[in-house]
Amino acid sequence: MAQKSAIEWTNMTWNPVTGCTKISAGCDHCYAERFSERFRGVPGHPFETGFDLTLRPKRLEQPLTVRQPKMIFVNSMSDLFHKDIPATYVDQVFDTMERAHWHTFQVLTKRSSLMRHYVNKRYGDAKAPAHIWLGTSVEDGSKVSRIRHVQQTQATTRFLSIEPLIGPIGKVDLSGIHWVIVGGESGPGHRPMEEKWATEVRDQCIAANVPFFFKQWGGFRPKANGRELDGQFWNGFPMLKSSKINQQQV
Repeated sequence: MAQKSAIEWTNMTWNPVTGCTKISAGCDHCYAERFSERFRGVPGHPFETGFDLTLRPKRLEQPLTVRQPKMIFVNSMSDLFHKDIPATYVDQVFDTMERAHWHTFQVLTKRSSLMRHYVNKRYGDAKAPAHIWLGTSVEDGSKVSRIRHVQQTQATTRFLSIEPLIGPIGKVDLSGIHWVIVGGESGPGHRPMEEKWATEVRDQCIAANVPFFFKQWGGFRPKANGRELDGQFWNGFPMLKSSKINQQQV
């Protein structure tokens, strides 16, 4: 596990799976792929096979070894609901999250319908445990159906990562959504984010009383253009379900 993450809205990352495949325009300049492919063919390196989908069973119980409560982003280098990950393996990931109840886990996917199906089947009429947050990535207005899938998921805390924001989102229904993150794209070939796209989302969050977190403008480097929007920082965060975690850690 990465003991400290540079991602502003989490503490640590946990990758029981690495590698993925592209499914929409938001994947075009994937930072995880770019990082992984640098090491393809390097003998003995964790990313010797580059960004090929790889199960990492030796990492399954890593969160259990961290005793201090943390915010943990699950699969920052993959997508837990990739269709080629066996359901029995996803079961093991959820088993660990349920056992490590002192942490807060942030599960983010672009395969929102598969997450909905899995979670609703696992928990039935109940909701996922409060310390397991479930969210989806949305890059522009063509992918707002993912929001609906998350709203239909038996989750206690639902969130959206609108990053990279590469086009206007438009008017969206935020009912049942507890947190929204917005950020611009970074890295080689990054696509600029227009201010009006970000403020449109922010204003809808304010109107719906949904915490809004502005992560970055993006650029060649993630922090190249800062993270102020309209001259201020937006660090909205959902109410934490565990009082053991101080929001100021994030």
